Amino acid sequence: MSTVDVIIPSYKPDIAFWRLIDSLEKQSVRPMKIIIMNTEKEYWDRLVRESGEDPSLRYDNIIVRHVSKREFDHGDTRNRGVALSEADYFLMMTQDAHPRDNFLISNLLKAMDSDVAAAYGRQYPRTDCNLAERYSRKFNYPNEPVKKTQADIGRLGIKTYFCSNVCAMYNRAVFDKLGGFTKKTIFNEDMVYAGGACQKGYAICYVPEAGVIHSHNYTCMQQFHRNFDLGVSQTEHPEIFATVRSETEGKKMVRETISHFRHIGKSYLIPHYIIMCGFRFLGYRLGRNYKKLPQGLRIAFASNKEYFYKWN
Repeated sequence: MSTVDVIIPSYKPDIAFWRLIDSLEKQSVRPMKIIIMNTEKEYWDRLVRESGEDPSLRYDNIIVRHVSKREFDHGDTRNRGVALSEADYFLMMTQDAHPRDNFLISNLLKAMDSDVAAAYGRQYPRTDCNLAERYSRKFNYPNEPVKKTQADIGRLGIKTYFCSNVCAMYNRAVFDKLGGFTKKTIFNEDMVYAGGACQKGYAICYVPEAGVIHSHNYTCMQQFHRNFDLGVSQTEHPEIFATVRSETEGKKMVRETISHFRHIGKSYLIPHYIIMCGFRFLGYRLGRNYKKLPQGLRIAFASNKEYFYKWN
């Protein structure tokens, strides 16, 4: 029987993180290990102290490792977590995602094969999710499963390489063969890996039966910062993104979201949504051209500011 570990980077976790651990322990396929790569030990200790519990003492399969904020890197920190795993497959998750049921791991496992590098799950919105974010979940995570390869570039464009470490399972043998996640990245380590895997002849699977609850109500400035990081990551990896354009898919989502607002009688939401998209696009374009910006502006515009202190 195949073995699975779960790897979760955490930063300033709250009590909901304990519920995530409990949900993973109740999976029909129980993880062999749950490996937590926590940034800044003081925040972990504070949660343990304030909640009065520590799941790493209650369960026998939890490993906690601490890194400093300055050490953290989206790719390298995850690689360090993988190094602690000996399972056939590992599931990457984020601390703010929660399994929709007890079959998340088993449903992802069904998609794994020797030619599959990674399989990612469907993201469902939280109950407090705004309508624009709610529709984006429907746009990016449809009902139909997909197995994507390099041959799909002409049909799917940038979506061929889409994969999200909010909830994605990886084939460890393929992961090791491809060299793991890029060791230096501001963001987007999942798509950089997926793109490289497709180019090497492997497939990426989308598994809608594997669901997690995950969404955000970002402000305009949060969207700006997040998309600045996205633009930086794409500029730094031309081997993946030079021949496929994100803008085309982005424009399609904007058009369909506006049409959706009109269809449900919520046209009054359109002006704010257009402003939000402007912040996204401006952040993205500045990120794509970050090398032309002075260091002070790079740090001011970035969401992951430590990246520029560390690498630039």
